[in-house]
Amino acid sequence: MDNIEKIKGEMLEKKVWAVVGATPNESKFGYKIFKKLKDKGYEVYGINPKYDEINGEKLYKSISDLPVKPDCVDMVVPPKVSKSAVEDIAKEGIDYVWFQPGTFDEDVIDLAESKKLKYVYYDCVLVALG
Repeated sequence: MDNIEKIKGEMLEKKVWAVVGATPNESKFGYKIFKKLKDKGYEVYGINPKYDEINGEKLYKSISDLPVKPDCVDMVVPPKVSKSAVEDIAKEGIDYVWFQPGTFDEDVIDLAESKKLKYVYYDCVLVALG
């Protein structure tokens, strides 16, 4: 089994997730991923400075604003936003980050590597959770 599959398995066993780019817009992946994690029994915190809540659940402005330290952070934002979030993730001591398709570029992955983060990319949480 390759390393990404191993890391993906470890991440899916973690129960506290943050979704960067969570949105109340039901047609967007930021909503679908947030909801799917919730529906599967995960404790999920949404991060999006543009909105206050999703379905009555508070959204946070940034990773450092979260009331708990999540085990994993799922990225549903453009690479430019992912890059600054990776800095925050490393600063907060979070080990796992999942880059949804379209949320990363070479710089983002290089940064995640340099911060010694465990990450998954080219994979969708929605597919992984079935």
